[in-house]
Amino acid sequence: MSKDERKNAVGSPLIFQSDFGLGDGAVSAMYGVANGVDTNLRIFDLTHEIPPYNIWEGSYRLLQTISYWPKQSVFVSVVDPGVGSERKSVVVRTASDHYIVTPDNGTLTHIHKHIGITQMRLIDEEINRLPNSGASHTFHGRDIYAYTAARLASGTITFEEVGPELALESIVLLPFQSASIDHGALSGMIDVLDVRYGNLWTNISRKLLIELGIQYRENVKVAIDYDGTRVYEKKMIYGKSFADNEVGQPLIYINSLDNVAVAINQASFAKKFQIGTGIDWKIFISKA
Repeated sequence: MSKDERKNAVGSPLIFQSDFGLGDGAVSAMYGVANGVDTNLRIFDLTHEIPPYNIWEGSYRLLQTISYWPKQSVFVSVVDPGVGSERKSVVVRTASDHYIVTPDNGTLTHIHKHIGITQMRLIDEEINRLPNSGASHTFHGRDIYAYTAARLASGTITFEEVGPELALESIVLLPFQSASIDHGALSGMIDVLDVRYGNLWTNISRKLLIELGIQYRENVKVAIDYDGTRVYEKKMIYGKSFADNEVGQPLIYINSLDNVAVAINQASFAKKFQIGTGIDWKIFISKA
């Protein structure tokens, strides 16, 4: 979309994600900067409850959400333990025609893997930085990301005016293991927790489960390894919903992203068995 077309259109939605929490004024300050660019912007929250410094979870939450927003929506993701370092500040355009404004520190891993990124630009801080904020080096979420994103969402700048284009091969990616099927067993990793309920969300797709020949109401064997050590192994049912098993009993089901998840009916699987997320947490599923 050209600059003139963007100015004549309703501003794109602006969606914020961070690990800031809501206990102080950090999120409000970002809203204030965005409103200072254009008071007509429509501002929304993805979440501000990413665990501190957990870039992996920030990456996953973008994947969980972004495809449900209209094209041209602008996302700001600030999980930035390296703020003030040499890590790059970038804006990317995804294959789904969304924009993400973020530090290039691994936050783009899941989007790159599952949706695709078509362009990446370095934020030119000489132009796209909150005026009179040059002495601040610890709140780029406010001074660079919120400001740049608001200018992009409002049509004040085009994507091309963000800054110079960067090679897509330079994107910083976190270690990632794709799900697979081998010798009658599915293997993958625990991507993230359904945090409120303690369910485990894996990267094993429903398609792979079907390929293995597992049907609803059948029993499966689930095994979980952490850093090469077996920490859980048990048979459980494959249910359509939690009601397919008794309260307190484990099951696998298909989550809202069409992937396999593991749960205990009305209890936290993660808390009971002390399960975490990321590349070190492997999961294996086979017929019982």
